[in-house]
Amino acid sequence: MNKIEGDLLKLAGQGRFDVIIHGCNCFCTMGAGIAKAIRDQFPAAYEADLATEKGSREKLGSYSSADVSVDDHQLTVVNAYTQFNYRGAGVKADYDAIREVFCKIRSDFKGKRIGYPMLGAGLAGGDWDTISSIINDELEGEDHTLIVFKPS
Repeated sequence: MNKIEGDLLKLAGQGRFDVIIHGCNCFCTMGAGIAKAIRDQFPAAYEADLATEKGSREKLGSYSSADVSVDDHQLTVVNAYTQFNYRGAGVKADYDAIREVFCKIRSDFKGKRIGYPMLGAGLAGGDWDTISSIINDELEGEDHTLIVFKPS
């Protein structure tokens, strides 16, 4: 896992990545955290989320996505369904879903430059050490980068 500080969306807009991934709940909200920023900057990603069944547990471990144009390059925004709900206290990150979706991402985006935040460890309350270990296992051999948010 490569690791840099910065703003994932800004870096994506500069052409640093082919694919960006963020964690989503299964209720089509994208109302807080980086999901809200993605919803605002890339409405097609939110539309892809809205095209899925609201509140379906079957989405866990899967993803929806949207291809968007940013300046002179194409970017795929992946809404990874890594938690069921977004309400209440405690850990909402689903480690099995994280493993399953990153396995699919490796298969579907092999050879692409992939960027992601500390998904599942913010509002979802998951343990980053556990999550990063899963991501490293599932994306072994791929060009993938954790972007630790640092406002510019």
